[in-house]
Amino acid sequence: MAEFGDGSPSYRCKNCQNPIAYRTDLLSKKFLAKSGEAYMFSYARNIIAGQKRDKQLMTGLYTIADIYCSNCGEELGWKYLHAYDLKQKFKEGRFIIEKSKILKEY
Repeated sequence: MAEFGDGSPSYRCKNCQNPIAYRTDLLSKKFLAKSGEAYMFSYARNIIAGQKRDKQLMTGLYTIADIYCSNCGEELGWKYLHAYDLKQKFKEGRFIIEKSKILKEY
């Protein structure tokens, strides 16, 4: 079992094992991304954000930034920066990470 160092279950980059998020940061498993299933996290660490851009997604128009592993550069998903639809504002500041890009460790 590999953790952040404090014993908490975590999600890591599948490519290089870099810690990305704690289990306690997981908000939802009901999202879709390029490769299929994706998870929403309240916080992600050890990432680099790309350029912000507007993108039309299934639930509306958002300003997002793609996120990458800070260790190996693997594209992991995106961060919601702005939601144009008031009903989607809860997503702002949250992270979508593709399930196929991370490993869960207990």
